[in-house]
Amino acid sequence: MIVRSSHCTRERIKALATLAQSLALLLRLLLPSVCLRLLSKSHYKTRTRPALSIMSQATHVCHHSNTYEESRGEMVPIDLSSAPVYPPKGRTNGINGHKLNGVNGHNKHNGLNGHKLNGVNTPKLNGVKGENGNVPLKTAVKQFNPYAPQYADFLSNVSNFNIIESTLREGEQFANAFFDTETKIKIAKALDAFGVEYIELTSPAASEQSRADCEAICKLGLRAKILTHIRCHMDDARIAVETGVDGVNVVIGTSSFLREFSHGKDMAYITCTAIEVIEFVKSKGIEVRFSSEDSFRSDLVDLLSIYQTVDKIGVNRVGIADTVGCANPRQVYDLVRTLRGVVSCDIEIHLHNDTGCAIANAFCALEAGATHIDTSVLGIGERVGITPLGGLIACLYAANPEYVKAKYNLPALRELENLVAEAVEVSVPFCNPITGYCAFTHKAGIHAKAILNNPSTYEILKPGDFGLTRYVSIGHRLTGWNAVKSRVEQLQLKLTDDQIKDVTAKIKELADVRTQSMEDVDTLLRVYHSGVESGELELGQRHILDRLLEKHRSQSPERVSAVAA
Repeated sequence: MIVRSSHCTRERIKALATLAQSLALLLRLLLPSVCLRLLSKSHYKTRTRPALSIMSQATHVCHHSNTYEESRGEMVPIDLSSAPVYPPKGRTNGINGHKLNGVNGHNKHNGLNGHKLNGVNTPKLNGVKGENGNVPLKTAVKQFNPYAPQYADFLSNVSNFNIIESTLREGEQFANAFFDTETKIKIAKALDAFGVEYIELTSPAASEQSRADCEAICKLGLRAKILTHIRCHMDDARIAVETGVDGVNVVIGTSSFLREFSHGKDMAYITCTAIEVIEFVKSKGIEVRFSSEDSFRSDLVDLLSIYQTVDKIGVNRVGIADTVGCANPRQVYDLVRTLRGVVSCDIEIHLHNDTGCAIANAFCALEAGATHIDTSVLGIGERVGITPLGGLIACLYAANPEYVKAKYNLPALRELENLVAEAVEVSVPFCNPITGYCAFTHKAGIHAKAILNNPSTYEILKPGDFGLTRYVSIGHRLTGWNAVKSRVEQLQLKLTDDQIKDVTAKIKELADVRTQSMEDVDTLLRVYHSGVESGELELGQRHILDRLLEKHRSQSPERVSAVAA
């Protein structure tokens, strides 16, 4: 009877899991259609109105259905070409019975009110009156962020999440890491200054010093909640609740690999122990999370069964862990979405970066309904580590910059990463999001020109929001004259565009031999300007410029000696 009951329960849970996955897929398929349907209905209702009225109402519909999101300057026209038209009986291929290419019944192609867009009488769209004196038509536009969610999703937490910062727990497992008490306190204070919601510490059961450090950090009075990470064992739980932490994160392996080769326990034992530990921690008035380990290689029915059990007894969060970094974004989305339909508590996710998917996986987890993301500074942790704090912040900033700016002290990120990098004796990678030394460096000529005109052309992140500045490199063979012009203006030199193009050609010539430093470029610009001002140098006179440069170099040692004397 017991075996039969257990079998029925497993089958029931499996059926529920399948149903939850089917519903999630159905929602993903239907939401775009619903949005388009709303748009098309609005288009039909306003078919007899002028074109601008149609466009403005479409903007209104899109705004309220969250089809478009605010961004930082990307302006695109509302396009109704994809919206289906349902003309009433007797009217075909046009608005008010006329051709679609001539709004309001005129047959002129591609014009509003019968005027050709390229004709003399067409009102200009750039804000200046047309030649016939008409007030210009304003194209209906809406700011659009391509990195934000495209459709309203009531389960997505991309703009409603918490960070559990695990540098002082997962980070201690990094190969180079050794944090003494003083260093741990510095890192904890820096994390708190940045604004993370939780700071996770090594289990106080690991060693006497770990326990002392845990107690010391708990006494700092930080705004962030202090958590500790323990095995699913009563001995660890008893020690943890006595340290003064705000919460306890309980974990145990659930995959067949870990059950056979690690702790050797079956799911029945794991469930009973989890209930005992969770109820004990809750009895102390402390927040508690239960997490499986190696979740993505665990049996789905086993996972959902134990998560549902701990949810019913009042756990604050359940955790999913990609312990070996094997999951891809789609797998993460599907598992979190399924779990979201099974439990009512919060969902935390811990993602290792062995296959380079940790940041993308974290973002997909939030889209699927996760509420808490584990991170570490620079991603340090076991093997190649976990989701890096800075990389996740960059990803979430791109989706909703205003929310992220309001939530965290972004300018504190660079100092925080430098602190941890020094503690573990590594350098901040050149390609590190936000704080890598190349993060806001622009080199190619066409990039530099666009950046100088509008930084949004080649930057999705604003360096100023992170207390940083962009750098346009110009001492190389790929440089363009617009970038050189910007530097000329910074040096307050007066050169015409033709002269700037001439000196740019010289920079390229020198850069074919070796990259020119900013000091080299500044020297060349000043020598060129001096030659122009004195009348010695004209356009295209490279031999004279070479002579002036050689003269400057020969005088430089004398000037240095004079200053030294």
